[in-house]
Amino acid sequence: MRQTHHGSCHCGAVSFEADVDLSAESRRCNCTYCAKTRYWKSFVGVDDIRLLAGAESLADYRAPDSLWPPDHIHHHFCKTCGVQLYSRGFLEQMGGWFYALNIAVLDGVSPQDFAKVPITYENGVQDKQMEPPEVTSYL
Repeated sequence: MRQTHHGSCHCGAVSFEADVDLSAESRRCNCTYCAKTRYWKSFVGVDDIRLLAGAESLADYRAPDSLWPPDHIHHHFCKTCGVQLYSRGFLEQMGGWFYALNIAVLDGVSPQDFAKVPITYENGVQDKQMEPPEVTSYL
């Protein structure tokens, strides 16, 4: 069931609301970006994340060697503490623009509720997002 959750970075400079269903699929990927940032994402629509404070504290990273079309993926993180909050991307097969919310930054979610979130693993390092990688325990 979709619920509105509050989220923030570690230092509190950036805060937002997100409408997300934590009983639905989340994803962890082994691509170089996701593995290095320990990104735990849930895909939501463009109207499902609302920035409450800290727009001036957000930075935007785009990997130069990404397989994504130019200007089609933006990783947003706090300039002060470095915590990745969400990514904004565009893919035709996903219906256009979307957000990939880092569910680890949601405030007030208990460890027990995080443990119940279903996870699908992506083999992004081989560009096979619909298949799990051979090893997932480190993700």
